[in-house]
Amino acid sequence: MSQNPAHQPRLDVRGAVDLSGLGRPATPPPGSPGGLPAPGPYVVDVDTDGFAGLVQSSTQHPVVVLLWATWSETSIDLARDLGTLVDGYAGRLLLARIDSEANPQIAQAFQAQSVPAVVAVLAGQPLPLFQGAPPLDQVRGVLDQVLEAAAANGVTGTVAPADHEAAPAEPEEPPLPPLHQEAYDAIERDDLPAAAAAYEQALRENPRDDMARAGLAQVGLLSRTRDVDLAAVRKAAADAPGDVDAQLAVADVDVLGGQIEDAFARLVDTLRVTAGPDKERVRVRLVELFDVVGNDDARVVAARRAMASALY
Repeated sequence: MSQNPAHQPRLDVRGAVDLSGLGRPATPPPGSPGGLPAPGPYVVDVDTDGFAGLVQSSTQHPVVVLLWATWSETSIDLARDLGTLVDGYAGRLLLARIDSEANPQIAQAFQAQSVPAVVAVLAGQPLPLFQGAPPLDQVRGVLDQVLEAAAANGVTGTVAPADHEAAPAEPEEPPLPPLHQEAYDAIERDDLPAAAAAYEQALRENPRDDMARAGLAQVGLLSRTRDVDLAAVRKAAADAPGDVDAQLAVADVDVLGGQIEDAFARLVDTLRVTAGPDKERVRVRLVELFDVVGNDDARVVAARRAMASALY
């Protein structure tokens, strides 16, 4: 807790692409099997949509973020203990619980390597606290240090207690089509070839299955970037701007990291200086990455226009 929030990177997951959410079932509701304990008055469950608001709220009061996963009993137990401790501070702290598997962009923003992981957010800045589940007296001491750091940075507001009873129950999501479920199950066991085969079969049965097409593109991206050395990929692209393979590789890692415009611009520029089979390879990769990001995305719409200009 000796770090100064002013020296920490600002949290921002805008533009990141959720590549692990290919048909992923919703996070189990609090209090249900596989889910977290029901939240107390100073505990909230947050996803990517609510993350920006959570970070903004940290300018008014300290936020403690728990990154957890449904398969981690340790993180679920820690959620229960942290909730009890935070409720005891009567609004001086807010605990935000985030499912790291359902929201991988946020886990990436916090640079979390495992779960459970606990991070404070003060005035929009992340302060890593601990990973795992230390003894409760140590956790209480860490929370006291968070409050001291917050006071030193002028973050002294309090949290209004939440009325969780007023929140309507979320409707249950419909089951996935069989081949999509097969692909999802394959992704869960890290069998990307089987996931690709399931999506390919879905497209053979229904060539207009946009979900399968997007899933296949995302699985392809995951496969191509699985074992890449990020620094080596970027160096190769910088050293050889005319190397089509190097430009394709760095565009892949850019999309994976949420640098969507950079990836699209790089490939459009490569289209302008290539011909024949190389030009077609770049065009095909661009179309695949459009499917990854989503064809309704404004960045895809703009890049598609630029691609057409580069082609014709």
